[in-house]
This record gives sequence, C-alpha cells and structure tokens, in this order.
Amino acid sequence: MKAFKVILMTALTGIALAPISMSQAAAISATVTTVKQALTAKDDTPVKLHGQVVKTIGDEKYQFRDKTGTITINVDDELWQGHPISPTTNIGLVGEVDIDFKPSKHVEIDVEQIQF
Repeated sequence: MKAFKVILMTALTGIALAPISMSQAAAISATVTTVKQALTAKDDTPVKLHGQVVKTIGDEKYQFRDKTGTITINVDDELWQGHPISPTTNIGLVGEVDIDFKPSKHVEIDVEQIQF
C-alpha cells in the first residue's frame, strides 16, 4: 500500500510539474486585448477586452467600443446577470473571435464572461 502511494504521488507530481507545450504557451500569449487587434485576429482567438456597450443591435448582439474601435459582440442574456449598463459603463469581456464568411467576412466577439 505504501508503495502504491509513493507511485501515485510521483505520478501526480510529474503531471503537475510538466511544462506547458509551445502551443499552450502561444495560446496564452496570443490573447487579444483591443478591438483593433480582434478585427484582424484569426477565428477562435481568445480575447479579453475592456470598454463600453454603446448600442443594442438585437438578438443578443451589441455594439462594443474601446479606445481602438468598435465591434459587434454576441452575449447570451444570462451573462448580464441583471446588471444595468449604459454607454458609459465600463465592463470587461472574455471570449473569442468569431468570423463568419457568408455572405461576406464579418468579425464579432462571442462573449463567454462579463466582468462588471
């Protein structure tokens, strides 16, 4: 039993101390932080933006603005958690770039989390 515990602890320690792969490191460092960057990023690129929602477009879509530009965001209704916002309310968004090519290229952010 003691030998099993030693083997288990060794295995778990090895997993915990394993270095991250190059692709994981690239994904972490590739997080986009401005609207300008998001507009030219690849599909599914992680984003973390700070700014304001300036307009409701409809069907869970909104116009979002930061100091570098504006972009359409897609936010599930439950992510708002009942918080009232206005065009002057600063929020943080975590999500990913979503590119649709039909009928023409359109870039928006698929929001996964809102930070109030």
